[in-house]
Amino acid sequence: MTHIGDFQRRRPVRGRPYTLDEFAAKYRLSRQAAEDLYVRFGPSAIELDLLMAAKRRVPEMPERLAE
Repeated sequence: MTHIGDFQRRRPVRGRPYTLDEFAAKYRLSRQAAEDLYVRFGPSAIELDLLMAAKRRVPEMPERLAE
């Protein structure tokens, strides 16, 4: 099982894991909001991206693609 803070995840992480800072920056979230979602849903980039899509939150465009 994977440990995230005091939370123990019961299933393996799908896809690559986000760091908390990477997740917060991608979706322009406060650190507190990002940490809440990160602890509740885990670090899986796949699951967090699906969650944010369901919330209709669009990721920030990477600077290199915006040029």
